[in-house]
Order: sequence, then structure tokens, then C-alpha cells
Amino acid sequence: MTNEIYACLWFDGKAHEAATFYCSIFNHSRILTENPIVSLFELNGKKIMGLNGGPVFKMNPSISMFIHCTTQEECKRIWDQLSEGGTVLMPLNPYPWSELYGWIQDKYGFTWQIMKGTEDRMMPAMLFTADQLGRAQEGLDFYTSLFKHSSIDSKKYYPEGSPFAGKLSYAEFKLDGYPMVAMEGPNEHNYTFNEGVSLVVNCQNQDEIDFFWNQFTSDGGSESMCGWCKDKFGVSWQIIPNNIAEIMNDKDHGPIAMQAMLKMKKLDIAALLNA
Repeated sequence: MTNEIYACLWFDGKAHEAATFYCSIFNHSRILTENPIVSLFELNGKKIMGLNGGPVFKMNPSISMFIHCTTQEECKRIWDQLSEGGTVLMPLNPYPWSELYGWIQDKYGFTWQIMKGTEDRMMPAMLFTADQLGRAQEGLDFYTSLFKHSSIDSKKYYPEGSPFAGKLSYAEFKLDGYPMVAMEGPNEHNYTFNEGVSLVVNCQNQDEIDFFWNQFTSDGGSESMCGWCKDKFGVSWQIIPNNIAEIMNDKDHGPIAMQAMLKMKKLDIAALLNA
């Protein structure tokens, strides 16, 4: 199986505005489709969903977007534009691990880590904090065991002598070829994973939906509504059929399918089509 994976950002009515703002900053960016609830867009060729879900959830730094730029000038350009109305979490400065790095929360609440690197890249970054601190390696092993074409590509740990020695400071991995980052935040943080930033898995058939749903909701995970669930680390996932847009956008059947979906936890493709 090959599964498209991408991040979903939860907004309170500003998904279109945010998507337009982000697309004005990054190269190879465009808005793919839009409706009053969802804005689907690409940044640097990476798909992202903006969801107008209301005020119930807010994004936090537990899942951010990690940006590698090949020049300091590009780092500063992106930083300056994302800074508009935003909040600096770590200033854009030289650090022991990078000649230029910064972490910022933009005016919509999403956070970005920007670093000078050897190639232009964009990757969702998971930060294990609070009750999940110390479980990043377990998370890497779990996630890469579920998806084919997956790998743990690099790992760095806090050094001996550090109060955080043995904790994973930075790791890069791929899920079905989709690059991601995992980190541990050993300092005190007042946030952890929530629905504000989730990960979407597009599935080709009901067997794949069943597989991922069962894996994520077992061993401490939990079910939610409309294809949403949480894994044992608290990360939110949306497990959806890859033709969900086609089903929901059908002029005649779409509204009926939507009403059926609102009553479901795990999505049932046949039930959506036959509603």
C-alpha cells in the first residue's frame, strides 16, 4: 500500500486567509481546492490541509513545520514574513547545532522552526513533552512499523553530562516516503499533542482504513468522530478514503454522505457511498 500523508491545521474560520498568507511566502506553493470548511494547499510542493473547525481546539508547538533553507538570506526572508503579528519562541540566531536557527509562532498560532541547511526541505516536527517525554524512540519504532517504505534516517541525543542525557534531541524519519522530524522537549512545557495539528492518512480501501484505525486506537489510543482518532502518544490522526473529496463534492449525494459521516467514528466507505 502507498498512503499519502500530510498535516492538517485547525483554524477558527481563517483557513483561507492563512493558506493565502503561507502561499505568498513559500516557493512552489498554490491553493489546490477550497470550500467554506477546508482549504487544501501546497507549500514547497508539500500538501497541507487548513480546517475551519471553530474555537474548540488551538494549535500549539507540539507539532510544528521544520524548514531547512540553503542560504541565510532565505532563512531571514521567511522568518521576517512569518514574524508579521507572530511571537518569537527562539530568536533567529546562531546556535551550537546550527549557524542559523529560530522558532516562531505565526499570527494564526502555527509554529515554524527555520534553520540553515544543505538543501531546501519542509517537514512536520513532533515534539514529545510532558507525559510523553522519553517516548520519542518508541514513537519512531511504532510509526515506522505501520507504514511501508519507512525508515529512521538519523538520530541525535542530548550529550552525556547534560541534565537531559539520553533524551532524543533530533531525529529524521520517513513514513511511506513522507519526511518527518521527532524531538524531545525536556524543559517544562505547558502543552502536548492535541487536535490543533493532526496528520491525515489517505487510504485506498476499507482494509487500509481498518488497519490504521485499529493500530492507532489500540494500546492507549482512542476513537473520535468523523475518521479522527488518537494514538497512544496523543497524536491525532485522520484516517480517510482517498476519494473522500469526490464523495463529499457530489452535488446530489454529497450532503447525504456528509450527514452519514457525522455519525461515524471509523469511516465506512460502503456506508458513505450507499447512504
